[in-house]
Amino acid sequence: MGGTRNSAPGPAVAVPPTASARPTGMSGRPRPARMLWITAALAACFIGVQWGLRDAPLVWFAALRALVGGAALAVVVLVQRRPLPREWRTWGSLGLLGLVNVTLAYWAMFAGIAGASTGVAAVLSNAQPLLILLPAWWFYGERLSGRTALALLVGFGGLVIVALPGGGGSGALLSLLSAVAVTTGTLLVRHLHGADALVASAVYFLIGGAALAVIAVFTEGAPVIDWTPRFIGVLAFLGLVATAAASVAWFVETQRCALASLTAWMFLVPVFGLLLGVVVLAERPAGWTLVGLALVLLSMGVALIRTTPTAAGMPRHHPTQHHTDP
Repeated sequence: MGGTRNSAPGPAVAVPPTASARPTGMSGRPRPARMLWITAALAACFIGVQWGLRDAPLVWFAALRALVGGAALAVVVLVQRRPLPREWRTWGSLGLLGLVNVTLAYWAMFAGIAGASTGVAAVLSNAQPLLILLPAWWFYGERLSGRTALALLVGFGGLVIVALPGGGGSGALLSLLSAVAVTTGTLLVRHLHGADALVASAVYFLIGGAALAVIAVFTEGAPVIDWTPRFIGVLAFLGLVATAAASVAWFVETQRCALASLTAWMFLVPVFGLLLGVVVLAERPAGWTLVGLALVLLSMGVALIRTTPTAAGMPRHHPTQHHTDP
């Protein structure tokens, strides 16, 4: 997805880019403070969506979240007079990102939260650390150490232990679909390397939100929303903080960091979700929940220990190509 340094490729699954087409220099480490507030904001979404669904239809609520976030970013873009993309290829790539990372991901996430227990939805919606491993190796040559792979598997196992007491629920598959869509969007963002984060985020949120609104018209009819103070506050938080601000911060980190180390932080989302449940909803975690949390925190510590910079983010030869090393 690019109109800057990289050309937008064809469908990522069908045609893997060659080594020379992959972004290089993605060996930065995620900034802890930034990742902590991003994951905390995303965790709060699970409670916010549950509250908001009491006052608004599902698809319209998802559309409003995306449109509010996109509009807020668009205002900043206009005030700062940031340049818009000039190439049609870039616009097409942003449109695809909006449909995948917003339209599909938001619909599946909201439906998953509505149809599954909070724990299951939180776990499956944040399976990205595992889903990203093979694509990150295949497309971008990010070599994953055995230690990091084991840590991610242990972390996901801990989340499963946390979620099992809540049962699968009818929204489990939708929550997993949301994770697949977000993973695909993360891969697509890599092809916007060098693009303006605010402009790109505003464009794809508005496109994705508009598509959701069209779907809402056909599936739910005219919006019937109870504009309570609770709903207005939830929508403001979801649109401005958990969508606009968090997505720009995630966009920036995605363009500078190895995907394996970056997405490992997403294990904290359901952890924060459980903590918020204790504080906000007065929930009391069971013994197995504490065991699962301990496994998650242990895996996080192992996965995020600094490794050799050349181990991630460097271009490699595609496995189907044969080259002679110099």
